[in-house]
Amino acid sequence: MISEKLTNYYKTIVICVGVICFGLALGRLSYSTLSIGYFSLLLFSILVAPRLCLVLPRSKITVSFSDAAIFLCFLLYGGEAAIVLAALEMFSNCYYIKWKNRLNFGRHMILTNTSIAAISATVTYLVWVIFSQVTNNRPSTDIRQLIYALGVLTLTYFLTLTMLGTLIQAIKEGSNPWQAWKMHFFGTSITYIVGAGVAGIIFQVINYADFATTMIAFAAFAVVYFAYRQSVGEINSAIDQVENAEREKAEIERERRRESERHAGQLGDSLHKEELANEALRRSEKDLQHAALHDSLTGLANRKKLGDVLRGLIKTYKHDPTANFQVLFLDIRSFKNINDSLGHTIGDKVLAIAAKRFVRVVNQDDTVARIGGDEFAIILHGLDSTAKAQRVARKIYNNVTQPFSLSGNNISIDVNIGIAPCDAEYETPEEILRDADIAMHYAKEKGNGLAVFSRELRTRFLERVRFEMDLRHAIDRNELAVHYQPIVSLSDGKLMGFEALLRWHHSEFGIIPPNKFIPIAEASGLIQPITVWILEETGRQLAAWKRISRDYADLMVSVNISGKHLSNNDLIDDILNTLAITGIPPSSLKLEITESTAMENAEHTINVLNKLKQIGVRLSIDDFGTGYSSLSILHRLPFDTLKIDRSFVYSVGEKGENSKILQTIISLAKNLKMRVIAEGIETESQLAVLQNLGCDYGQGFLLAKPKSKEQTEKLLYESPNWLPFGTTEGFERTAETSESDKNLPVF
Repeated sequence: MISEKLTNYYKTIVICVGVICFGLALGRLSYSTLSIGYFSLLLFSILVAPRLCLVLPRSKITVSFSDAAIFLCFLLYGGEAAIVLAALEMFSNCYYIKWKNRLNFGRHMILTNTSIAAISATVTYLVWVIFSQVTNNRPSTDIRQLIYALGVLTLTYFLTLTMLGTLIQAIKEGSNPWQAWKMHFFGTSITYIVGAGVAGIIFQVINYADFATTMIAFAAFAVVYFAYRQSVGEINSAIDQVENAEREKAEIERERRRESERHAGQLGDSLHKEELANEALRRSEKDLQHAALHDSLTGLANRKKLGDVLRGLIKTYKHDPTANFQVLFLDIRSFKNINDSLGHTIGDKVLAIAAKRFVRVVNQDDTVARIGGDEFAIILHGLDSTAKAQRVARKIYNNVTQPFSLSGNNISIDVNIGIAPCDAEYETPEEILRDADIAMHYAKEKGNGLAVFSRELRTRFLERVRFEMDLRHAIDRNELAVHYQPIVSLSDGKLMGFEALLRWHHSEFGIIPPNKFIPIAEASGLIQPITVWILEETGRQLAAWKRISRDYADLMVSVNISGKHLSNNDLIDDILNTLAITGIPPSSLKLEITESTAMENAEHTINVLNKLKQIGVRLSIDDFGTGYSSLSILHRLPFDTLKIDRSFVYSVGEKGENSKILQTIISLAKNLKMRVIAEGIETESQLAVLQNLGCDYGQGFLLAKPKSKEQTEKLLYESPNWLPFGTTEGFERTAETSESDKNLPVF
């Protein structure tokens, strides 16, 4: 009863949405679309196509030309015309099936099916519009563009139509939607593929041929269709005859068994045939076992066989510690680029070549396996030290990285190799493969080509995984906080603003240094939501501090922007949302971007920074002097300030020695009409040199340490003298630096 109600509700919703889609499409039809060609295609879909269905032999699959008409309509007359045609074709097809007594439709099912067709065509049209805008792809006679267009249309229409139908079946039967889809709709995918192919051929004929050629082509289609229809009938008839013959043969065999005592010779023949059948079965089982334990592409052992071999070696090693072995985990670096640029066929050939090179290097009794995708594993038998395993791994690396030519393409591949030696602690193959994988990822991270597993690596890996999981919930748990380091004018000691520095107080491990969790945030993609949180947090705080005194009306806050956030198109929206939420003026927000980040994609950076500049926020290039700036690009970047990296400030001696680089950078900034900020000021001699060189602003432990928002607010009320002369109560100065803040990442 409940399922019937849900089904009725679903039908009602589908019919309403379908009527809206059909009405909108009908209303948006242009007069230019209402041509003789369109009406001919419409009449064909309504009157002729339902009668041209072909049932494939020995299957429940029906090949229809209705889908070809819909896809052809998309290509020739546009989405609105295709929506109207799809709905009318489905309505006509349902009535034709009902008229032929092939299927009894439930209540309102004809309208529901018609609405599903209209909705599916509408979704297909919307997806196609989006696809066309993103890829600049339009239906044309170009074969590649036509295949792209038909692929998008076919896949979208098939998935939408079958998913909507699946929901009805799943609700009605109370079954799993996935199982319902596989049972009722998966097999119908061939009719959409055939329809897309027919539509593509007709589209090409219409665009390339004149009227006579077109008529000849359609006549050829008709001949092929009726010839195929006759062939299908003959095949079905032949199949029926074969089945009848098999039944008669079975009956004869039963009679022969009853008379086996009187036909000893026939019994001998039967035994001989049975032996042949058993032999064929044994060969078949052997082939099946080989297929179950080997990779079909490379012929290497697969993950299952690798696990069986490792399981035996682990068991042997526990009883005989001299039975040493080493496990290598190999990953082809950037293999996805080969697939994306040269295609999966070339990619498969590259994997096969790599597999052959692996086998050539190792001994015959070693095991080489492909465990999935571009990952391989090698078991080196009888090696009693990791040094020997490293030599073999280096030999594998040198061999597999040799460039080669394939189908006219010069290809070079690189691999990361992790080595895990045998150990009594291993109980299962998965454990040693896990550790070899950890070593491989460490080699990838360091760019060394290969690395040997150690328990320290496992601890670091598990710690990284734990920190990444916990970092995802750090904001919700109020574990993240912003500390503020004052930025002071070096000419008059006036407070200009703050740099926002992120701190993580883990509920279990306490304070986590930024140089531990910032790289994790970068690698995991968490850096963007964290940056958005920092922007909003600092914006609200700055708005509150501005109200303390008129002296603080022009305070600014600097927030570092990561390279991933800069390359993301959401950065502009995030800044606009921050300004709207916090209410601070754009000029109060300064975005700091490191020199190396800015130069990664200079043209994109220039475009984004110009848009930010139009909004009114201020921009600063951070850690200047540590990257590889091109002066031809630097002068095009609309930065307001240039921040000198702390390493140049730190190198200045007590008498001002080693200050020439500082002088050069400050002169360069002045010539580019930028203000200069020096970070990492820790001694009065460094401060004096910077003041003499005309540096505008400074920050560092000599002036003030980063403090929590409560401590910073207290200092704002006290209005201290920020430069180190005179007596300043509540002001903390130190020449000592903590290691975590010296190497503070981009926050």
